[in-house]
Amino acid sequence: MKAVTIKEISQELFNLTPKELRDLCLRLSRFKKENKELLTYLLFESSDEASYVESVKKEIDQQFEKINKRSYYFIKKGLRRILFNTRKYIRYSQNKKTEIDLLIYYCSKMKEFSPSIQGNAALRNHYIRQIRTIREKLGSLHEDLQYDYGLELKVL
Repeated sequence: MKAVTIKEISQELFNLTPKELRDLCLRLSRFKKENKELLTYLLFESSDEASYVESVKKEIDQQFEKINKRSYYFIKKGLRRILFNTRKYIRYSQNKKTEIDLLIYYCSKMKEFSPSIQGNAALRNHYIRQIRTIREKLGSLHEDLQYDYGLELKVL
């Protein structure tokens, strides 16, 4: 089966009744965990972005505690998994301020991680790439926010 375009889906959704839309969303949420997480964000958390950011930060903290520290290989895998999940939550929000908040928080947790990421070139490069990504994304924010986040970025 070939998937149709977003435009065609949008036109078809426009023709559905509210009950049919609800049933469709519930059916969609049964198939993938990410669909259910997105619906949860849209229905319950999108109205209060600050609490959403705090809940994601708590989850990042929990994930950092669970990282296997036996070797740099496992640390690198753990950090990539955390970044993957963080980017998933950023995609749900689609808010630039939230994106930069979470990426700065991720980098600050990486910086204070023990054993130090400076002991491994791959981890150091991963950290530098994230800092570079944050700098690139700062340009799309308001100047006041750019200044505030710029100060946080200097600390990193």
